[in-house]
Amino acid sequence: MTATEGRGVIARGKGEPVSVETILVPAPIEGEAVVRVQACGVCHTDLHYREGGINDDFPFLLGHEAAGIVEGVGPGVTSVAVGDFVILNWRAVCGECRSCRRGRPWYCFSTHNATQKMTLADGTPLSPALGIGAFADRTLVAAGQCTKVDPRAKPEAAGLLGCGVMAGLGAAMLTGEVSRGDSVAVFGCGGVGCAAVAGALLAGAERVIAVDLDPRKLELARQFGATDTVDASATDPVAAIQALTDGNGADVCIEAVGNPEVLRQAFYARDLAGTLVQVGVPTPAMTMELPMIDFFGRGGRLKPSWYGDCLPSRDFPLLVDLYLQGRLDLDRFVSETIALDGVEAAFGRMERGEVLRSVVVL
Repeated sequence: MTATEGRGVIARGKGEPVSVETILVPAPIEGEAVVRVQACGVCHTDLHYREGGINDDFPFLLGHEAAGIVEGVGPGVTSVAVGDFVILNWRAVCGECRSCRRGRPWYCFSTHNATQKMTLADGTPLSPALGIGAFADRTLVAAGQCTKVDPRAKPEAAGLLGCGVMAGLGAAMLTGEVSRGDSVAVFGCGGVGCAAVAGALLAGAERVIAVDLDPRKLELARQFGATDTVDASATDPVAAIQALTDGNGADVCIEAVGNPEVLRQAFYARDLAGTLVQVGVPTPAMTMELPMIDFFGRGGRLKPSWYGDCLPSRDFPLLVDLYLQGRLDLDRFVSETIALDGVEAAFGRMERGEVLRSVVVL
């Protein structure tokens, strides 16, 4: 395979509107793969990159929540082959770090990315979002970032497992360890929160309470199976959740906003010895403050959830199978499909809460 030329969505500077520009994708070397992107979701993380909230390694090639077809692999790559339908992931485990050696690869501390750089037409190196850069015709990734799944799945649905939907499902099923008969409260019902609702139900939760300020999002949560909703703009969510759980609070509370006040509400909405999971991404300046006696006296667990504590090689094929069986409605997350030049406008709709996911289809 030779180097290829294509189009990609580029963020050139902090806060600047993105543009579609010509990019150059090198031929893969050892440990790498080139993937022809079929679909890529518009995620808040891409907007964080554009706003300089991740780092300042501009220009960025945005996009990371994607699925596509492997077009080329480097020497020695055996995990995937040309023609495989894959979901891209940003946790290509190393197999060698202390976490991997202890049998906990979902906490891998040294995940792999491609060695070579994709560039602009003039040779300027690009920084791919989360090591992927999938708002593009093709992208170069580490072979371990490609997870082979059943090709019968729709790319625009399957690709969402690459980030936001997996984060929400995993927050409930893996980090929160929701089990049969549990009560679960989900704070924030965007794409990640609605995925947490779906994950809680898949795990066997008896009651799933959706909390949000926006009635539109509460209705979406109901469509994903929430048994109860709480409008936090009109009522105290802690009191409402306690009233819905015989005065006790929920067994598992999932904070999918990334806000200190919402985290405080989720902390106090737990039952004694309950679990609090934070999957919403905060800004660097945010802090949380809790009375130590409450932290000590209420017991339980406070757990951040990074990528839903998923292991892509294990979890993506399983979840795609559930989707194909009709047990996990990934299609419902797709609010709209757009072209590559529609990403900037999609950021606006995402910020206004008008969509769960806009998905670029190539």
